[in-house]
Amino acid sequence: MNIVGNFIGGKITHSASNETVPVYDPATGKVVRELTQSTADEVAQAIAVAHEAFPAWSKTSPLRRARVMFNFKTLLEKHREELAELIVSEHGKVWSDALGELTRGMEVVEFACGIPHLLKGEYSPNVGTGVDSYSLMQPLGVVAGITPFNFPAMVPMWMFPIALACGNTFVLKPPALDPSAAVRMAELLSEAGLPDGVFNVIHSSNENAEQLYTDSRVQAVSFVGSSGVAEHIYKTASAYGKRVQAFGAAKNHAIVMPDADLDATVNAIMGGAYGSAGERCMALPVVVAVGDDTADKLIARLTPLVKALRVGPGMQKGDEENEMGPVVSAVHQKKVLGYIDKGVAEGASLVVDGRNFQVPGHAEGYYVGGTLFDNVTRDMVIWREEIFGPVLGIMRATDYQSALELVNSHEFGNGSAIFTNNGHTARDFVQNVEAGMVGVNVPVPVPMAFHSFGGWKRSVFGALNVHGPDGVRFYTRMKTTTARWPSGQQTVSEFSMPTLS
Repeated sequence: MNIVGNFIGGKITHSASNETVPVYDPATGKVVRELTQSTADEVAQAIAVAHEAFPAWSKTSPLRRARVMFNFKTLLEKHREELAELIVSEHGKVWSDALGELTRGMEVVEFACGIPHLLKGEYSPNVGTGVDSYSLMQPLGVVAGITPFNFPAMVPMWMFPIALACGNTFVLKPPALDPSAAVRMAELLSEAGLPDGVFNVIHSSNENAEQLYTDSRVQAVSFVGSSGVAEHIYKTASAYGKRVQAFGAAKNHAIVMPDADLDATVNAIMGGAYGSAGERCMALPVVVAVGDDTADKLIARLTPLVKALRVGPGMQKGDEENEMGPVVSAVHQKKVLGYIDKGVAEGASLVVDGRNFQVPGHAEGYYVGGTLFDNVTRDMVIWREEIFGPVLGIMRATDYQSALELVNSHEFGNGSAIFTNNGHTARDFVQNVEAGMVGVNVPVPVPMAFHSFGGWKRSVFGALNVHGPDGVRFYTRMKTTTARWPSGQQTVSEFSMPTLS
């Protein structure tokens, strides 16, 4: 059995504990790899190695760091299918979705290739007589990333390319459910010319990983996961004086107006709700239809499409590719099925039932069929909580303002969308919806790498978002210099606050 190891100091290492945990293929329910489980001392070793590598790497010119990113991007493109196979075999998503995940991650690497421009800082000559002022954007030191199972390659690439390009060293803790892509990317970074110790991958229990946000040598931590854990890490790491960006749960909504193009809207909803089996923080699990007529038309069009979803193993390609794979684990499958049971018990109308779904030849796989509810109300658990599965709920509102109030009343504010042909309504929605990422006739409004990704309310803890300008700001600290050279030396002592007068 292949054992997935740590990557510390430029090489793969296995834990001295000899403890491993199984890694399953969700399509079959079979163990495909074993994952090394590191001790607390080994987590500390990864931090120490990154700390030791920081001085030399931080003094490497931004241009040289950018060249490593260029090389890394080339290697990602060369090994794209290999990485996609690792993702599909451990996460379960379909082949084209795994390739899409890698593409979106590589866009952040492309953004990081421009780091010499992004680190230029500011310069103001003659702020006083013979005095110039300028800023430097300098790296923090060792930074850490803790990433979720749903995007085992893309979410780490939201973080480490910019962090490394800015001159930091990095310790990554990937998810135990699908760890292999992270280790393979570490090998590719080394092949791209990254010095040993600058990027490290550690696998450990959550308890031992707490060092990543409490150790004094770690200056910042990035996290994506549940809101409860995000808030805990934010509070704990902040108390230890660290910068934190911690992203939590989501419950994204789409308002569908009566004037929307229903054919285009239905196609968008299908992809947003059921793509990646709904295991996306930017999935679209709730649609608020304005008017009963709009809701009835949506249900009529969605029902046959949800029933006809091609569900099966993710490794099939081309014309044979399925539209939806399994969910990531047996535990998560049970959780999603429990939410469907809860929706029925609470009185939502179950239009399409994804329970007891079987894929021929894959009886042990972790499959949940596409599920569709109607008449979901705000007092129901399936509206309040993030299901993270292929479950779509239709809610009904009498008018636009009622729909907007419903969306804004939710505790999460990650993303939201509106489907309409009315520019005034769309503009009002963009201005007034309480969400960090907004789509107009776009179901999954994930920003491009040169913009920043992040939600509002309990979907995020911390002031700065990932990638884009916020990513550069998060992984650097500004130093502002005010300089006067000898010809402009003052001749008398000054004891009052300096001014331009």
